[in-house]
Amino acid sequence: MTNYLKNICLIGFALFGPIYLPAGGIQRTLPSLADSCNSREIVLNADCSIYCFPSSKSKELRTLCAGSTVSILKKWNISNYDNWIRVQLVTNIFDNKPNQPMKGWIKL
Repeated sequence: MTNYLKNICLIGFALFGPIYLPAGGIQRTLPSLADSCNSREIVLNADCSIYCFPSSKSKELRTLCAGSTVSILKKWNISNYDNWIRVQLVTNIFDNKPNQPMKGWIKL
């Protein structure tokens, strides 16, 4: 009889316990990308290409049109004349190319 009661309590906790627990468990806040990288959005004033990695010899992923909004994720300085930024295209529900990459590197 005691095993039966223990199993009922265990199953009851397994079913109803997670409802009352917070989604993150012990973690109180999630670190956001905006806090760690000083993320900001910019609007492109000319057509440009995004690349796989910060090199002009790397593969071109896609071409972004002027007026596209991108979020800056990371800056990379190779030399004084070779500066790159990692960007993420801000999602647009009316994007006519949804299967193309959303992140990449742009040369400044």
